[in-house]
Amino acid sequence: MKPTTLKGTRDFLPAEVRRRDYIFDIIRKHFRTFGYQPIETPVMEDLRTLTGKYGEEGDKLLFKVLNNGDFLNKASAADLAAKDSNKVIPQIAKRGLRYDLTVPFARYVVMHQNDLAFPFKRYAIMPVWRADRPQKGRYQEFYQCDADVVGSDSLLYEAELTQLLDAVFTELGLKAVIRLNNRKILAGLAEIAGMADNMMDMTIAIDKLDKIGEDGVVKELKERGADAGAVDVILQFLKTSNLDDVAPLLADSEVGKQGIAELQETFRLIKKHLSPNPSPEERGTKNRIEFDVTLARGLNYYTGAIYEVAVDTDAPGQGNIKMGSIAGGGRYADLTSIFGMKNMPGVGISFGAERIYDVLEELNLFPADASEDLQYLLVCLDDAALEHGFGLVSRLRARGVHADLYPSAAKLNKMMKYADQRGVPKVVIIGSEEVKTGKYSVKTMNSGDQHKIDELNL
Repeated sequence: MKPTTLKGTRDFLPAEVRRRDYIFDIIRKHFRTFGYQPIETPVMEDLRTLTGKYGEEGDKLLFKVLNNGDFLNKASAADLAAKDSNKVIPQIAKRGLRYDLTVPFARYVVMHQNDLAFPFKRYAIMPVWRADRPQKGRYQEFYQCDADVVGSDSLLYEAELTQLLDAVFTELGLKAVIRLNNRKILAGLAEIAGMADNMMDMTIAIDKLDKIGEDGVVKELKERGADAGAVDVILQFLKTSNLDDVAPLLADSEVGKQGIAELQETFRLIKKHLSPNPSPEERGTKNRIEFDVTLARGLNYYTGAIYEVAVDTDAPGQGNIKMGSIAGGGRYADLTSIFGMKNMPGVGISFGAERIYDVLEELNLFPADASEDLQYLLVCLDDAALEHGFGLVSRLRARGVHADLYPSAAKLNKMMKYADQRGVPKVVIIGSEEVKTGKYSVKTMNSGDQHKIDELNL
């Protein structure tokens, strides 16, 4: 059998895992700084928990897990013969791999509501699975890094999450553009376009604008039932560039005006408290933050603010990056109600770790030591030195130094080649003289410099 990985999945070499950990560590640090607490949920959920939460296209991408044993035994022969997958799947699969971290979080909140203090701020860094067509920046197994707060409808959290996005990408050294919109604005558009009953069809089409262009959106809108008048209204809307231009178009829609007011307040908070400021007491944002009327995000559960973050291709050195969104999120008014708990509004964001990794690698933004795991490799020239080296490496480890010992007294060239393959910055060479004097020869690999040093200075 020829070894292979499944479509849309990847193996990671040690250096790649350490670089991923570098990203996770920065994101986790800022999650904790902003007061978010860690939780974990199972890889699998009841399939009923997942279906109907991600829109028409999202449901198609759910990975279903077959029932144990003879999973066809209780399936309807008529449904199997008719090849009706919509009827067969519930009979043969009761579980599914999680599609995101937000819906499982809603289920978690309902089940543990008596153990939580609200507003409850949580973060999670875990893998999710989607049966999507693999391509650059898109995988079937990937990590999401989520921060959500439930139990409050305060717009301060919209501003806070904007600041959190900015803080993470600033420390990663990646210039980003953080785009915001509001689903209530889109609901208002659907209302004045006569598509209030088909809002999801409209948003799904709009959300593809950057992929299929205006002509493609028009074609899809018509296929989804929009008439010529509705298409004209939607196109006029999509050509606006700021909230002041949008407001008159939604003057006859109460929900639309509410969305505009919410977004105006969010931008007011950002401008007043998060705008660049030279004062060390007030940290400003470093990345572009802007309104994007075309931002739709197709997930069913978003009801208010929506976020999408992309690489800022207008920033120096990043103009050739071709990558989709690297973070996103939004507000959901009552996601927990599907599990029997009403009046629990929430808002959250998610970092796409795989895409962030690919961008940092393409732009060469990983620090030189991000892929290093060892500070020292000890190599010994004879058996007596090897035993001495074992004692030395044990003492170094006890001090918290990342150190390893080559397991035999081999030829120096062979051991140095191994050190080079491991990417070790410094090699400690131990021979009879070093054992006798306690002064060790330390070679810096990238420069070739070599000098003597005692144990306490290692």
